[in-house]
Amino acid sequence: MRRRDNCHDNVVADRFSLFKKDRVQRKVYRTRDEARAEIFDGIEGFYNPRRNHGTNDRLSPDEAERQFFKKL
Repeated sequence: MRRRDNCHDNVVADRFSLFKKDRVQRKVYRTRDEARAEIFDGIEGFYNPRRNHGTNDRLSPDEAERQFFKKL
């Protein structure tokens, strides 16, 4: 995934590896559907909307969006 002169490529891979380690590898799933539901919940329920991001002054995407629309 690494390309020369693009430091952001490795960030995505590192984040995905951490997500897998924290959410997926610690649990045994009975079915694929159960695993898919858990992964979806982890990404859409926490990882994307609530996790702090460095590009948003360490705000979660939800909070950054609220502040953006407050300024309008």
